[in-house]
Amino acid sequence: MPGTAEAGVPNEIRDFWDEDAATYDRSSAHYPRRPQERAAWSATLRRLLPAPPASVLDMGAGTGFLSLLLAAQGYRVTAADISPGMLAKLRAKAADMELAVTVAETDALHPPEGRFDAIVERHLVWTLPDPAAALAAWHAAAPDGRLVLIEGTWDGRRTAVLSQFRARARMLAALIRQPEPHHPRQYTDQMNAALPFNGGLTPDDAVRLVEASPWGRARIERLRDIEWAVTEGLGPLDSLLGTHARWALTAGR
Repeated sequence: MPGTAEAGVPNEIRDFWDEDAATYDRSSAHYPRRPQERAAWSATLRRLLPAPPASVLDMGAGTGFLSLLLAAQGYRVTAADISPGMLAKLRAKAADMELAVTVAETDALHPPEGRFDAIVERHLVWTLPDPAAALAAWHAAAPDGRLVLIEGTWDGRRTAVLSQFRARARMLAALIRQPEPHHPRQYTDQMNAALPFNGGLTPDDAVRLVEASPWGRARIERLRDIEWAVTEGLGPLDSLLGTHARWALTAGR
């Protein structure tokens, strides 16, 4: 039986992201706006997922970056998130863009009812106290479908020396420049202690996690087109420093 502090972590996480909703889209890392980045994301999603009009469940949809790109390509999209504030932003954008997206306020362990052709997430797994249970729940929602985890290696730890150097250089450059709006606050020690991947998910972590789940054999690839789109046209320093590695893990059919 979880203790009182541990049991309260999911509510803390929900409140954190609910507060974050007000400024979340101001960061280009959260909600890319440049046409080439959005086009690269659209192409990547189309390649990784079954063809539209497949039904896709976007878990941890946030303010809707993936959901809206998918809906624009003709997918039948259900966007699920724990934060009502994030979902309010998503609904407003979908209405402005005249896109049909079904919205469900729920946590990762309780996906919306229905059978889906695919489950997709972006940068959600590290925020979950029980990612193994979440993967099992997602498989139950798409037993004959496909899983697509879109993740990144953010700080260069447990990577090659050059990658570590470039990650540290990007952090230094960010301190010198006018910082982009980011999270208004950070996770508490109690929240971090409840998350098995609070330091970030590595490709090895993701493969082991998925292959120990009902999804079974995993496939993984680097998303270099998106990395290129992020840095292209931003100047020589950004080209030299690059961006963090982005990768996708798929499983299922």
